[in-house]
Amino acid sequence: MTRSLAATPASEPLALMDAMRGALDRSGPAVLPLAPGAQPGDVALAAHHGSELPDVPHATAAVVRTSGSTGVPKNVVLSCDALLSSASASESVMGGPGQWLLALPAHYVAGLQVLVRSIAAGTTPLVLPPGHFDPAAFIDASKQLTGDLRFTSLVPVQLMQLLQTRAGVTALRRFDGILVGGQALPDPIRERTELLGLHVFRTYGASETAGGCVYNGRALPGVEMNIVDGELELTGAMLSDGYLADDGTLDAGRTGESFVSRDARRWYRTGDLATIENDVLTILGRADNVIVSGGINVNLDRVERVVRALPGLDGAVVVPASDDRWGQVPVVITDVQGARLDEIQDAVGTALGKPARPARVVTVASIPLLASGKPDRQALARAVAERTLA
Repeated sequence: MTRSLAATPASEPLALMDAMRGALDRSGPAVLPLAPGAQPGDVALAAHHGSELPDVPHATAAVVRTSGSTGVPKNVVLSCDALLSSASASESVMGGPGQWLLALPAHYVAGLQVLVRSIAAGTTPLVLPPGHFDPAAFIDASKQLTGDLRFTSLVPVQLMQLLQTRAGVTALRRFDGILVGGQALPDPIRERTELLGLHVFRTYGASETAGGCVYNGRALPGVEMNIVDGELELTGAMLSDGYLADDGTLDAGRTGESFVSRDARRWYRTGDLATIENDVLTILGRADNVIVSGGINVNLDRVERVVRALPGLDGAVVVPASDDRWGQVPVVITDVQGARLDEIQDAVGTALGKPARPARVVTVASIPLLASGKPDRQALARAVAERTLA
């Protein structure tokens, strides 16, 4: 059996929430959240159907288009059960149902899940104006929350902006739970939130897991973690059903690459290197974010983690660059003036060895971001390769 798929603009989150309510109780079509400015006919899924969206499996509640920050964008199929089980597990860890403040784009899974959690809780979220994140708007909206429990979901760069002012810290203290995900939270920022007593949950997950499914290193109820050949795999009711090809059929090739069956269960291969010790997950970096420098494998995520622990560099990004002598080398990109290459090289060399030391530091006016709030690593790597950055 199949059901229809309807495109709904994510620029109107409360209208999207109404559409999601119908998708979840199956009284309406499945939902394809559209990025702001996009039109239904512009979506790749519609290109093969005369600008009409294809039908999708009956269990589907939403199809989420990934950002492509770690590769080619995918159309992730999320069932009603996956979304609701994720919301229920999150609620059980965060202390119960509550009112949410939506500060993330609703066409990405983290923002969409704020709407799903609100539907499950029977509450109406407050919504920030569309466009770039405005700390002042967040601070104002935080004062308008009326729920007994108050929650929000942020990416690290948003959290860092709010931590820069007393008013921002006061606003953060109004929340009973603050989900922070999308990328690793730098240790200095994590330590500061702990000193301030903020209720921060560092989340790990993906569109393929209906959002965050590991909080502060521990799997949510119903989620299991496993390490296979150094790579993290996840299983549970929150898993996606797979990927749609742009013609609307199941993309068996891509789905088979990311989802495997073992012991009568489906597992999602995350592509992340990790360790699990005493049931606590530590992400080491992307399995494919490795360069060969002078014949030595260097994981750029580990380099970036060391760099971000240095004073003032918690927002730095490390990308690869070609080098005539070494093949490839790490390059640090930061919007902080005066970052010293020798200090960075000493810190990285001490932690990871000489081959991991960055070759240079590039200072930019601002780090380009994707709509999800993540650094646009592909744009930065291209700019370094084309030498269009100063």
